[in-house]
Amino acid sequence: MTIDWKGVMPAVTTKFTDKDTLDLKMFEVNINAQLEAGVHGIILGGTLGEASTLSDDEKRILVRTTVDIVKNKVPVIINIAEQTTKGAIEAAKKAKEDGASGLMMLPPMRYKAGGRETVIYFKEVARTTDLPIMIYNNPVDYKIEVTLDMFEELLQLDNIQAVKESTRDISNVTRIKNRFGDRLKILSGVDTLALESLLMGADGWVAGLVDAFPAETVAIYELQKAGRIKEALEIYRWFLPLLELDINAKLVQNIKLAEVATGIGTENVRAPRLPLVGEERKKVLEIIENGLKTRPCLPDYKNIELIH
Repeated sequence: MTIDWKGVMPAVTTKFTDKDTLDLKMFEVNINAQLEAGVHGIILGGTLGEASTLSDDEKRILVRTTVDIVKNKVPVIINIAEQTTKGAIEAAKKAKEDGASGLMMLPPMRYKAGGRETVIYFKEVARTTDLPIMIYNNPVDYKIEVTLDMFEELLQLDNIQAVKESTRDISNVTRIKNRFGDRLKILSGVDTLALESLLMGADGWVAGLVDAFPAETVAIYELQKAGRIKEALEIYRWFLPLLELDINAKLVQNIKLAEVATGIGTENVRAPRLPLVGEERKKVLEIIENGLKTRPCLPDYKNIELIH
């Protein structure tokens, strides 16, 4: 499957049972809710997917299971976050074998690679696979920035096609468009800057709170795309306190609590993460409960061309 890098792509959470095994039943419930809402792709094994706690076997099970559930309706993308080039090449090979449509790739983990090392890392992996690749550029959390000059080199390879833009600098969308036009597709990776990024020309949104609120997330995307900015803004303003739960060290726990509230997830996380307790939990629950109480009525965003 070729990937049209646009629209809403959930960075889905990994569901665990009370015994700390993969909860594929609840995982399927959530994936089906995403598909029903009209998402444009599924991204596995990111930060929200608790990738660093998953075994290789578990990642492979998640890819195969998702491919089976989505039945080619949308692309299935697996994140690669490895410590070695060799490990990343192996992960890309397994992703292809398991039926993934594409890769999201972080710079090397743990070692703070320099610019030349980062470019060579991405290139060496890209040369070993024909899967399309989205580079995850998040210098805030991962301390390595992929600059525009580095992208200039990376785009020599046809299968490097998109960036998950998480620099938190909204002007970067315009810089990328000015420099690369449509050659490098842009997906906003920061929930609290998503609509702003889309209005500045980003092609899509790798979303977090979509895991609990899929319809609202897709509605914002479709409305702004159709030029119905006022309606998109109303939903986005309602959504912002919830979206801020994503910009937090406990984003996994926060979003899993929200999934419980909307009936499409459980609170189970994998240690060393622990479920929220005390005052912290109370505050997050208040935000979620207030969001549910004031949840907006959505227009028929799936048939927007017909209404437009």
